[in-house]
Amino acid sequence: MATQFPEEITKIGCGFCYVPLDFEFSFAFQPIVDFAAKEIFGYEALVRGPKGESAYSVLSKVNDDNRYAFDQACRVKAIRLATQLKLDKVLSINFLPNAVYEPAHCIRSTLAAAEETGFPIHQLMFEIVESERVYNRQHLTNIFKHYERQGFITAIDDFGAGHAGLNLLADFLPSVLKIDMDLIRGIDQNITKQVIVKHLVGMCKELGVRVLAEGLETKAEVSFFASLDVDLMQGYYFAKPGFECLPEVDLTHH
Repeated sequence: MATQFPEEITKIGCGFCYVPLDFEFSFAFQPIVDFAAKEIFGYEALVRGPKGESAYSVLSKVNDDNRYAFDQACRVKAIRLATQLKLDKVLSINFLPNAVYEPAHCIRSTLAAAEETGFPIHQLMFEIVESERVYNRQHLTNIFKHYERQGFITAIDDFGAGHAGLNLLADFLPSVLKIDMDLIRGIDQNITKQVIVKHLVGMCKELGVRVLAEGLETKAEVSFFASLDVDLMQGYYFAKPGFECLPEVDLTHH
């Protein structure tokens, strides 16, 4: 079944934006916790198949012809589903930088969805996956700056695993920086990773960027980041993604 766009998107979109998708998709939601405050900071929307199938089952169908349409549809669906689930925290959405040809125009369907559902703009966080090659870093910087002017939270995902790295930070400072999970895995037993991450966290503190440790699976990993005063955390240690639901986290036991 093809995914059709709501009328308000087809009216404001371009030829790329309302190409019908010939596949369905939905989302799972994973909590992001504020470990210091012992509360949920928000949820990341993770794309899944319509029955909870893997992200790959969906992303493998994205190509140059439907990338724009898919990116727009993801934003709208994530906001609508989060509203249905009564999410009252931050909603984090991944976006494809190469699917945004002009920031002001391509954000209009997102703003329309937020207005339609009553979802607060300041609780929307957009993550750029740093591991996706961005051919025009200035274009990405322009996207981020425009999003911040709109009131969105900005984040760089998978930092340390991608193509831009420190050069991207030199151009633009996001609100949040998510450390790649490969740097996090087993960090309590790896001196080299500890040195790298300690300096990265220290640099972010000086620059006023909030660090988020993702992919945490053990108490030892959590304790290491807590010792660095990193409060935002995410991973299976706290909760696995819940398909079309908002998993709860009992932080009193962590």
